[in-house]
Amino acid sequence: MRGACLVALWLASFPISASADPKLDALIAAYPDKLASYTDTELVWKDGSRMPLGNPHPNKPFAEMLDRADIRDQFAIPYPLASAPFQAPAADADPGRIRNDGFFLKMYGDCRKGEVSVNLRAVAWLPNHGGGTVRATAINGVADQLEKVSRELDLLPAPMIKYLVPMSGIYYCRPIAETGRLSVHAYGAAIDINAKFGDYWLWAKRLDGSIVWRNQIPEKIVEIFERYGFIWGGRWYHFDSLHFEYRPELIALAKQGWPRD
Repeated sequence: MRGACLVALWLASFPISASADPKLDALIAAYPDKLASYTDTELVWKDGSRMPLGNPHPNKPFAEMLDRADIRDQFAIPYPLASAPFQAPAADADPGRIRNDGFFLKMYGDCRKGEVSVNLRAVAWLPNHGGGTVRATAINGVADQLEKVSRELDLLPAPMIKYLVPMSGIYYCRPIAETGRLSVHAYGAAIDINAKFGDYWLWAKRLDGSIVWRNQIPEKIVEIFERYGFIWGGRWYHFDSLHFEYRPELIALAKQGWPRD
């Protein structure tokens, strides 16, 4: 009897099988060092901890998702294919801008407690063009991927270098402007290129609240970042065209053609 109870407890320690979900499959594949699996209701981490996924809310208001996102909400707006033409996104179409704070804090640590800085690694930024050194998190191989981005950008024609050097920062322990939510820069997983050529939605907001999309960044630069798992803030209605952040799960889903018709 005692042996049977031990076996039952051992089996209970494993995740309950879940219905296949391509979005969550992409999430697990994107962060294999941190994530183990998922059930129908929870995300299971490699350290054994679990986090609620939340429930699909097809009519959940955008503002609510932005301020109180659950993990499933992060996939509410699909990221476009890298080959998609540059154009003004539809209202509130901000793929990747909806983030669950608990997920990112668990993944990268809390910069306010000194948990992020210990994992930062130096990366040479466009060394052939005097870009200096930046520091990105080594967690999930972000620094390694950024190094690959830098190498390719360093080979671009001279007229494109002005958009990249000087860059405007990576790690910065701060909240997003006008919010209490931490920026992805606070995790060392985002980079801003040359602010001189960046456009930001708050600067382009009209008196009636509408936003006029603007961009100066060449497509080739965006294509290189996206190739290595970085999404671009210029694909947001609330655009931030100098901003790139590491979200390989969204890139992977875009390549798979999600959502499928």
